[in-house]
Amino acid sequence: MAFADHPTLYPTNWLRDLHAQVPRKFVRDLMNRWRYGAEAPMSDELIHVDPMTVNHLYTGSPKMRRRQSGMVVPGDWDLKRRPVEDHIKLISCRMHFEGGTPWRDTPLFQKLLDEINQGGVPDECATEEDLVARYERLDQVFEETRRRGRLLARTELPEYFRREHGGILVHVGRDGTLLRASGGAHRFAISRILRLPKIPAQLGVVHPQALADGLLREMRQP
Repeated sequence: MAFADHPTLYPTNWLRDLHAQVPRKFVRDLMNRWRYGAEAPMSDELIHVDPMTVNHLYTGSPKMRRRQSGMVVPGDWDLKRRPVEDHIKLISCRMHFEGGTPWRDTPLFQKLLDEINQGGVPDECATEEDLVARYERLDQVFEETRRRGRLLARTELPEYFRREHGGILVHVGRDGTLLRASGGAHRFAISRILRLPKIPAQLGVVHPQALADGLLREMRQP
């Protein structure tokens, strides 16, 4: 196994590895491969999904985030959901990109601004200026994505770290139902508004029934 094939193994990335729980994910990948064979889910794996088929948001407890990527989880967690169109980020993005509402007048901007005024640092924004700059960058992402006609995978970005880590996080339910989770909400909203045919996503957790039925195969196809 060469370092060139695994950029996260470079010493300069070790701290980021620990934060992203890469050592634990590495062990999980080995155990998944031993238990499920060649079709085993991999942590931070790149999958390709139609954003118009991702109609639900995972709302269960405990939260399942990027650190659980690639886990095979039984039970009824995949039934705990609500429509993605009810999410404040998608609502606000539609208001801005489709309706022309200034970001400042969207419920999302006001929510984040309230958090900043209370001493929080939402989305790494410590000041109102940070928040304005963040949404100016999002406008650029929207225009670039519209011109390009597709969403870039993490490997195509300067901040690439590991596989599709940092991408739009999607869990896979028992019947293949896709559940968006925390992570990549703005990019997901953009892809849905632009009705992109397929987008790169980071694999979240997988229900064992979906794995047994081979439902990951199509998602692995570009």
